[in-house]
Amino acid sequence: MNNILITGAGSFIGSNFLKYSKNRQVREVSLIDNHPDQIDFKNIDVVLHLAAIVHQSKKISEKEYFKVNRDLCLSVADRAKRNGVKQFVFLSSVKVYGDSESSDVPKNETSECSPDDSYGRSKYEAERDLMKMNDPDFMVSIVRTPLVYGERVKANMINLIKLVDRVPVLPFGKIKNRRSFTYVENLVGFIDRIIEKRASGIFIAMDGSSLSTTELVESISGHLGKKTYLFKMPWILLKISSALIPGKLDKLYGSYEFENSSTKNILEFEPPFSTDEGLRRTVVHYLIAKNNHNQS
Repeated sequence: MNNILITGAGSFIGSNFLKYSKNRQVREVSLIDNHPDQIDFKNIDVVLHLAAIVHQSKKISEKEYFKVNRDLCLSVADRAKRNGVKQFVFLSSVKVYGDSESSDVPKNETSECSPDDSYGRSKYEAERDLMKMNDPDFMVSIVRTPLVYGERVKANMINLIKLVDRVPVLPFGKIKNRRSFTYVENLVGFIDRIIEKRASGIFIAMDGSSLSTTELVESISGHLGKKTYLFKMPWILLKISSALIPGKLDKLYGSYEFENSSTKNILEFEPPFSTDEGLRRTVVHYLIAKNNHNQS
């Protein structure tokens, strides 16, 4: 059994890894409270690096993104390697490919990366420099994910669940886009398998199929037990809305689809949960938290 150290204590993905991983010898360390030189790597076989600045509603400088997402990561990896850690698993993002789809062909593990924001660029540069450290005694594993959802999720997915819960009429009808998602228990399964096989390289961890925004909202609505009327937004209103809030509507109306057959073949792994089942479990946790809040 591997001894695993998670860098980035109390995170959404870290808490789910602690709960659902088949690896039981796992501990966390905070990189807010500890400098990399202060981390005790004694008897640690695997580092799962989760510490990062993700997309924030408040303004984060490019310098800060690179300081945390690239430089801090490389500092931890360098110290881990010098202290005999066997494997370094880095949680990256599909944002390394950029935001917009340039073709109808889903991107995969070998597709060209063209990150177009500070978050994506900082993750990509961390990936690039980490792979230079890869050798038979220090296996580097890069895990790229689309939007991750599940228990304790925040930001876009929980906001969409709240919207569907509160508003019975929404402009998400007949949308023909395709978007990939990653249920957090599927992500844990991918990471467990990467550690088990000591697999190095670049992997995409995602659910087995993609959904349109219409299908996504219908699934959430069904699991909430809501009757939601979805109508198709008129083209002219969609164009006006896109001009007023550029980038925001792409997440609902645009496609962002990936393909990971290489990852699944190398790992000999299929994600155990469908997106619909992952959404059901996510909605259950949302309703429990909502009920507890209402009772407090």
